[in-house]
Amino acid sequence: MKDGSLSAVFSRTFGAGPRRVLAVHCSLAHSGAWRGLGDILKDEVTLTGFDMLSHGRSPDWDGRGDFQTRNVEAGLALLDSEASAVDLIGHSFGATVALLMAQARPDKIRSLVLIEPVLFAVTRLEAPELQAALEEEEAPFNDLLRAGEVEQATRLFNRMWGTGKPKWADMPEQARASMVRGMKAVPMSFEALYLDDKCLLKPGALDPVAMPVLLLSGGASQPVMSLINEGLARRMPRANTRVVPEAGHMLPITHAGVTAKILDQFWGGKE
Repeated sequence: MKDGSLSAVFSRTFGAGPRRVLAVHCSLAHSGAWRGLGDILKDEVTLTGFDMLSHGRSPDWDGRGDFQTRNVEAGLALLDSEASAVDLIGHSFGATVALLMAQARPDKIRSLVLIEPVLFAVTRLEAPELQAALEEEEAPFNDLLRAGEVEQATRLFNRMWGTGKPKWADMPEQARASMVRGMKAVPMSFEALYLDDKCLLKPGALDPVAMPVLLLSGGASQPVMSLINEGLARRMPRANTRVVPEAGHMLPITHAGVTAKILDQFWGGKE
């Protein structure tokens, strides 16, 4: 690609199986988040994950364009390097990136798995009271961001959406610094996630996403997440939802074994 920052996007591969899979991680993480899933499925899949801009070993977002769109472009560059269609997985913010990739290049995607996509515009529209309660819960770290207290904002954000272990103070300094780096990009996606600036919820917008789609959520996650999945599923021709009762937002990491089993069933046409 002509854009230097996008051509420098880092990716890594897990497994050596026949099924080609491309995966997009959540905010504040990196492509290594897929290691657990990739190791379980190593004989079945070759899973490639890339570090989003401002995350992992990829360069910082340079502020040009739209943060979500720039990561979509990075993902599409990897997708275009594949000889044939792949299975695409996205988690959290990465799931919104994956959804836009599927909308843009449905011919290159065999199936789509969206794990807890944080497209809060769905519940702003369809469950406004529940969404308002979530945004009230988010207010403290948003206030800290506006005040320039990025590390404290990251700590609260991680407490709300992360696994809960290890605690912030127990994390290695490098891990905390990496998360703070990623946190700086989070508020740049407000319009994309809360206001649907890509018009994904407009009638017919997701009709091109006609491949088999599975939307996963954790039963112990924020209450809006299953509703977001249901709202998106209604807008896609071949989409189904599934809840992992004991899991939270980070289910592909905390419940990699369960997730792997569900993916096997989905890819095998048994979901």
